Amino acid sequence: MLSVETRHAIHPDHARSMGTQELRQHFLGTGLFAPGEIRLIYTHYDRFTLGGAVPNGAPLTLDQVAETKTATFLERRELGVVNIGGPGRVSAAGETWDMGRGDVLYLGMGAGPVTFEGAGRFYLVSAPAHRAFPHRLIKLAEAKRVEMGEAATSNKRVINQFIHPTVMESCQLVLGYTQLLDGSVWNTMPAHVHDRRMEAYLYWGMQPEARVLHLMGEPQETRHLMIANEEAAISPPWSIHAGAGIGEYTFIWAMAGDNVDYTDMDFVQPADLK
Repeated sequence: MLSVETRHAIHPDHARSMGTQELRQHFLGTGLFAPGEIRLIYTHYDRFTLGGAVPNGAPLTLDQVAETKTATFLERRELGVVNIGGPGRVSAAGETWDMGRGDVLYLGMGAGPVTFEGAGRFYLVSAPAHRAFPHRLIKLAEAKRVEMGEAATSNKRVINQFIHPTVMESCQLVLGYTQLLDGSVWNTMPAHVHDRRMEAYLYWGMQPEARVLHLMGEPQETRHLMIANEEAAISPPWSIHAGAGIGEYTFIWAMAGDNVDYTDMDFVQPADLK
């Protein structure tokens, strides 16, 4: 019950000419969480892969993925798992981890087949790796908490850093999630780009009728995506990534590229956006 979609890298000159449906086709991940399935999007942005696994009463195992041409998916990769559903379990390399809602699991290179069970809805992100680091389950209380923004600018939020140099080591995968506080809507403003890394956002915890207006594109050639709950935005290195939502929401950010320096950002002030 595995399906994989490939997304090729898009030059910014091409993106400028895209209409709504083309932008969504190339930069939006939908339908990632299907009961009884593992669904992946294999991108050509730093070979970053994202997807979802929903056991739905029977175990699901992520093992061989044809797109990587390796014996197992994690033979030369590392994996981050975020449980956005009910209680679940993940097993790999002879170990089993119980995961509650909001828990994050890191699996290092060479972990072998990965099995998902229980009522979890598992968000998956993966990047190529050159070195094996220890597997680790990270609870919210163990994450680094960073408070940012102000109520006056509608961007007061808490950034929870999980797979991050201040918490643990990884090869190139960096992951956490940001929670908007009451009355705030802007998840990242001022916006930024980082030409050295790609990034992906998964929006979750939203009401079915709610949407996030996700901004993307070059700073002077901005575009937008209207994103629903449990949908993902794929952000190339040349693109800004910011958004404003209707009602409560959280977004999981994950990055891969040349470094793991979370602060390596080139900010773009609102007055410079077009």
